[in-house]
Amino acid sequence: MIAQVFEKKDASVLEARKITVRFEGLEALSRLSFSIDPRRIVSIIGPNGAGKTTLLNAITGIYPLHAGEILFQGKPIAGLKPFQIAAMGITRSFQQAQLFMNMTVLENVMVGMHSRTRSGFIKGMLRLPSSKRTVIFRASRTEASFFSKTCAIMYFSGWLQRQKIFQPEILLLDEPAAGLTIREMEEMGNLILGLKEKGQTIILVEHNMRLVMAISDSLIVLHHGIKIGEGRPDDIQKNQQVIEAYLGK
Repeated sequence: MIAQVFEKKDASVLEARKITVRFEGLEALSRLSFSIDPRRIVSIIGPNGAGKTTLLNAITGIYPLHAGEILFQGKPIAGLKPFQIAAMGITRSFQQAQLFMNMTVLENVMVGMHSRTRSGFIKGMLRLPSSKRTVIFRASRTEASFFSKTCAIMYFSGWLQRQKIFQPEILLLDEPAAGLTIREMEEMGNLILGLKEKGQTIILVEHNMRLVMAISDSLIVLHHGIKIGEGRPDDIQKNQQVIEAYLGK
């Protein structure tokens, strides 16, 4: 029994097995394999066109796989709709802002949490009291300190414009540090580390190497859709193939 519990605890939360994604015959991802342990920050890096955002789209069901499979908590998710994958506990941010400017901060957070509610479409459309109580209750569960910090950053850096807060199992962040100052980037890095401490797994696509090297447990390096490196930040910085393809001499 002890051995079974230990094995389950250390099981990968996300695994890609030789996945391939093609666009008009060109392979954006080619036989890519990796596994990600829970409660880790894993950064996906590489030059423009390496396939980083394509990978996030494949994980979340936006792009179909042409070969291979993706497992979430041991279950295959390839072929599921994006909303089904989100309901399972995988959510992502996008590079473009997705904030409703005519809504309050709390209302924007509630929109991002809609897939975790149980009231259903009819109750929500009719604005029944039970539906409203469910959403507000879940929104209020966000700790005041984390919520206030996040809101502050939203107004001067656009942090909340790039993520949805509804306590997913895996949070995929696509270039969240774009346009931030050094101070804002450090604050955002602390928020990401705080999410890890709360038990979330983070997959980060980011060009800012200062942020990546500071907070990542491991890195996966892509080049033309192929994995050319994987390991701890210190190991990646010494990888000659990665240096020549991306980091530079």
